[in-house]
Amino acid sequence: MIMSTHLFHDEQSLLEKTEELGRQAVNLKLIPSFVIHYYADSWEFCIPDGNISNCLTAPEAYLKLKKLVDSAMSTV
Repeated sequence: MIMSTHLFHDEQSLLEKTEELGRQAVNLKLIPSFVIHYYADSWEFCIPDGNISNCLTAPEAYLKLKKLVDSAMSTV
């Protein structure tokens, strides 16, 4: 059985890792940009998808960005 290694242990580290993945995705030119809306109790990540910007929760954005970055890194 393979154990997955998580790079975050709480909500704050998930938010920070998601922001880092967003920056990586922009640097790798996988997405043109992303916007983070900071609210008192949460962050919202808006990632362009064609002509539409999808706003996602941190877990949703993390999974989407992780998949993009991992697939780009596996082809390098």
